[in-house]
Amino acid sequence: MRKTLLAAVLLVGTAWSGVVRAEEETVVSPGGKTFLKVALDEGRLTYTAGYCTDGEDGAAREVVMLEKSPLGLVANFGDLSRGLSWKEASTADRDIRYDLERSKASRVDKKARTLTVRVANAQKQEMEVEFVVEDCNIAFRYNLPKQGETGSVRVMSEATGFRFPVGTTTFLSPQSDAMIGWKRTKPSYEEEYKPDAPMDAPSQYGHGYTFPGLFRVGTDGWVLVSETGVDSRYCGSRLGECRDGLYPLEFPMPEENNGNGTVEPAFALPGSTPWRTLTLAPDLAPIVETTIPWDVVEPRFTTSHKYKFGRGTWSWILWQDGSINYDDQVRFIDLASAMGYEYTLIDNWWDNNIGRERMGDLIRYARSKGVELFLWYSSSGYWNDIEQGPVNLMCDPIARKQEMRWLQQQGVKGIKVDFFGGDKQETMRLYEAILSDADDCGLMVIFHGCTLPRGWERMYPNYVGSEAVLASENLVFNQHFCDNEAFNACLHPFIRNTVGCMEFGGTVLNKRLNKGNDGGTTRVTTDIFELATAVAFQNPVQNFALTPNNLTDVPAFEVDFMKAVPTTWDETRFIDGYPGRYVVLARRHGQDWYVAALNAQEETVRLTVELPLPAGAVVDYYHDGKDGRTPTLEEKKVGKGGKFKLTLPSGGGAVIRAVEAMSE
Repeated sequence: MRKTLLAAVLLVGTAWSGVVRAEEETVVSPGGKTFLKVALDEGRLTYTAGYCTDGEDGAAREVVMLEKSPLGLVANFGDLSRGLSWKEASTADRDIRYDLERSKASRVDKKARTLTVRVANAQKQEMEVEFVVEDCNIAFRYNLPKQGETGSVRVMSEATGFRFPVGTTTFLSPQSDAMIGWKRTKPSYEEEYKPDAPMDAPSQYGHGYTFPGLFRVGTDGWVLVSETGVDSRYCGSRLGECRDGLYPLEFPMPEENNGNGTVEPAFALPGSTPWRTLTLAPDLAPIVETTIPWDVVEPRFTTSHKYKFGRGTWSWILWQDGSINYDDQVRFIDLASAMGYEYTLIDNWWDNNIGRERMGDLIRYARSKGVELFLWYSSSGYWNDIEQGPVNLMCDPIARKQEMRWLQQQGVKGIKVDFFGGDKQETMRLYEAILSDADDCGLMVIFHGCTLPRGWERMYPNYVGSEAVLASENLVFNQHFCDNEAFNACLHPFIRNTVGCMEFGGTVLNKRLNKGNDGGTTRVTTDIFELATAVAFQNPVQNFALTPNNLTDVPAFEVDFMKAVPTTWDETRFIDGYPGRYVVLARRHGQDWYVAALNAQEETVRLTVELPLPAGAVVDYYHDGKDGRTPTLEEKKVGKGGKFKLTLPSGGGAVIRAVEAMSE
């Protein structure tokens, strides 16, 4: 590594001293792991990215993970994607330090190098491209100054793209048609991933793919592509269809939100676009452990409230609409109380089936049991056909504020808002408005049927999670999703959940997915697999799919585990795995370590893994027994060098729990 770092410094030369005049610039991350090259080629701005490694002769070698890819945008006042001239480039070092209590690491402390390139078109209209380069991570955005007397901009399109080497395979989720699905509520980031697909395979609907996207660059390594920092000042974007290895960045479809709102975002000048992010490395650990979605954003507002994260019960996920009545909600409040959980989520139709007056009684009952409530709302509205109530409140600024004041007066602690309509700037404004108004009343917010969160854990103090994934409700709807549960669970730690909170609603301990545990779809994963998802899936407020019967119909040690499992983490470490096949990862809460292992393959996986624990440490080992189906708990000791043997049957898992253990 010393030779690699020296070569990195030589690549950059005197760039760190300040302004550099050139038409090509190279920046290497502080640890010498990642390089970025920005160049002007026949009037078009491009970038190339990869990692540095030691070659066979000991000399530094650059491994290109993104080939020369386009940059630029077209504004309503001018074209800043071609015919450009290089004005100047400036570089600097940056310390990145912040607290992040709602994701995979509670404290982030790292170094980065920045590069800002200023270009102009023939009309002397200017644009900056700002890059942040960390070890294994790159983020970039466009900064637009005021253009003479022009103080606002409408961005008509971006030239931004991501070009991958020949032989790259993909792990992508397609963007759906707009205004399809249940009551015309899509797109909602709930389409199925295809693993190891070739780049030339067209997407299912012909609209490209949602963020994030994972790419395997042959035997050289991995790239995760996403975006962050999207708020009311821009739209959410996606990857377009691949053309000769290039995935263009595209704006929302006109049909989204029932055609309401513009496709092209607009903002005041000076202003900036969101950040596009790359995590790239020869192995998967930097992908799973990345914090780049939060490294480059800032809080949108501060709060005077102290929000409490935790676990919750949720009747609807298995008992469905029929459970939204007073008596069944009492049963789930009692379940939350028995589990020591902080919350119960009451889903759609509570306004009709329980009523506002009786809801006050239910809230008081819950609080007498030490449980607080989240209540469900539809986001719409005028962009879908949802009938489940309450409707027409969250979309109306006046009605929304009145409703939130009522919720605050009743003592409700949070809301779940469902069925959004797309990624236009119009919708992003609604997300931010809901969060801002909710914070005024001390309410936390979960989004469902929604877009990917893009840095929101750091941007909004009361944000506690988004679905934006093919989540647990689909297990109830169709056996196909039960049969594929393990496959999907072994994808999320590498893709969806690595860039943002994932309000999945998992850990199903019923064998049959209905109210009586005697009908409906059939769970094919083991109980220990389900326990492991409580660790593998990360969200600061987890509404688990437990039911009252689980208190007595599963082994007591499973219930005890679910009573103790935390939902916030101080540290996350990738141990082993391959997307869609199996995964082993460790999370630390205080001094307690939890290691989750999941297997989606047809064959049993036997592993010897290295844990972040000292030799001789005594751990609780939850596994599937000698027959691969019998939930078992035993004490075991960690071997020399942190070594530990795991046996994971098909559709099975394991959990290692070390309480108050010191890290290696």
